[in-house]
Amino acid sequence: MTAGRQRAADQRMTADKRMTADEAVARLSSGMTVGIGGWGARRKPMALVRALLRSDITDLTVVSYGGPDVGLLAAAGRIRRLITAFVTLDSVALEPHYRAARERDGRPELTELDEAMLMWGLTAAAHRLPFLPVRAGLGSDVLGLNPGLRTVVSPYRDGEELVAVPALTLDAALVHLNRADRRGNAQYLGPDPYFDDLFCEAAREAYVSCERCVDTEEFASAGGPQSLLVQRHCVTGVIEAPGGAHFTSCVPDYGRDEEFLAAYVRGARSGESPALLLSGDEADYRAAVAAARRGAE
Repeated sequence: MTAGRQRAADQRMTADKRMTADEAVARLSSGMTVGIGGWGARRKPMALVRALLRSDITDLTVVSYGGPDVGLLAAAGRIRRLITAFVTLDSVALEPHYRAARERDGRPELTELDEAMLMWGLTAAAHRLPFLPVRAGLGSDVLGLNPGLRTVVSPYRDGEELVAVPALTLDAALVHLNRADRRGNAQYLGPDPYFDDLFCEAAREAYVSCERCVDTEEFASAGGPQSLLVQRHCVTGVIEAPGGAHFTSCVPDYGRDEEFLAAYVRGARSGESPALLLSGDEADYRAAVAAARRGAE
């Protein structure tokens, strides 16, 4: 690497990457492939999803272990193709707004993969490989549902046939972590990292929202170095968004908002548009959530 390129790389690594959710979304465009981290109704980057819903971006290919992120984007008609292993609220097996969209007009187009196949597709992209061979999916209906999938034969003595999972290369990734510093290092403090690191590494650009932006030195006092999940070299923007995973959980900062989730499900099942989640800024959203809680008391 030349001295000039090294300086440019060093500047990218040490730059202050803080921005707002709307500034992050302004860097995206229609037709992109966007990966969304978290898992079901756990640590979803909902503040970033809400900013995406406030934009006019559409025709997306979304890769996600899906939850309300997929449900809301499907309800708003923003997804052209979904690549997923499931779309769930955990306590509600099938996300109701996603279900309504699929039952209404069969959209978005669905590519359903085994959970492990999705993980290895992201891993292949992270390592800049065209595919990775896996056993997951063999003997199941996944291959029949996805005729574009191919198998490969091991070139070694075993001669085993394996599924060749194509790389899930992302234009952008959106994830939410408990803590991050201004350079893009990010830390999880809950029980499960999910696959947020793979989403970031598989993407050309990655945007990390966090409960709190901290000085780098603070990572050591909470969780230690093993909890540093996302590294600065693969992060484009950092967004401080307290409550940014609501109404999904972000343990240990907060659990899932069961009362709000129940209201969300009731509205979806009655055919209501999730208006408070599809419009307004974060202040409007928080005010509407507070009002909904007062009304339920």
